[in-house]
Amino acid sequence: MINDSLLVVVDMLYDFIDGSLACQGADKAVANTLQFIKSTRNDDLPVFFIRDHHPADHSSFKEQGGIWPPHCVAGTRGGEIADELKPYADEDLTFDKGCDRAVEQYSGFDGRNSAGQSLGEVAAMLEPKDVYVCGIATEYCVRNTCEDLLKAGFHVILLQDCLAYVDEAGHREAIAAMRDEGIVIH
Repeated sequence: MINDSLLVVVDMLYDFIDGSLACQGADKAVANTLQFIKSTRNDDLPVFFIRDHHPADHSSFKEQGGIWPPHCVAGTRGGEIADELKPYADEDLTFDKGCDRAVEQYSGFDGRNSAGQSLGEVAAMLEPKDVYVCGIATEYCVRNTCEDLLKAGFHVILLQDCLAYVDEAGHREAIAAMRDEGIVIH
């Protein structure tokens, strides 16, 4: 099932778990993601992490005219990957987005790793049969990442039990829309 696959973990960061933008179901999403990773490690499943990584004066923050409270500021606990998942995070497979104060980025495709490579570039090198996706929040960064993976030609499988969301109705609408677009809901 997992051979020739990879997992993309979107924004499982403290500000989305218990911080300024805490999302519904975040603790369960982290626990279920950890269980999924542990159940597949014998297959050497590559795990990609997407990380919102903002400067303190990011344009998406309310104080700068944006719609969100300050969140995931680089160098703060709020911007860190959940401790349970950190052992699986590799610097080469961690992609930071939202680093430019003037640009809002929801998709993991906009992120770059420490070598300056994009998620799409690194994923394409691995030639996965399937790309599993989980994360926070379904309606925003998870959906945008899934859609960009699909547009790039990947077979995308969304792990429904490994998601957290801002709004339950929005979460359900996003899942239905992704299913209609051809993303497999697992």
